[in-house]
Amino acid sequence: MIALKYAKKHKMPVEPADLAAPVISFEDYARLRQYPLNDELAEELDRAIVVQKEQVPENAVTMHARCTYLDQRLGTQRQIELVYPDEADPATGKISVLTPVGSALIGLRVGQEIAWVFPDGSVRRLKVTGVSKAAT
Repeated sequence: MIALKYAKKHKMPVEPADLAAPVISFEDYARLRQYPLNDELAEELDRAIVVQKEQVPENAVTMHARCTYLDQRLGTQRQIELVYPDEADPATGKISVLTPVGSALIGLRVGQEIAWVFPDGSVRRLKVTGVSKAAT
């Protein structure tokens, strides 16, 4: 887990929320494994709890869910829809799961937070503050 590795390297305390495994449906897991994944997302999927779609908690960030998160380093809150790469449209808030933010948030539940290293080397602590599922 990127947060745990970073915390140990920089002697930061690790909170229990950082250690909770993401929850992902079998369907999303299988589809995500078909993409060339960055190491961080691959690690998150490796440690994920993979369940039937009906068993994914309502407050978990899933594919096609609208998610509100707080970037604690920047002090900003943002709402996004987590989508597959071919559906991404940042102008409308549709963020690919392969982006750093998407990779960090997949499978987290409301109230959970994660420290994530971004491509520029900065570490951001993202906290999920709300989730709403797309109508199926």
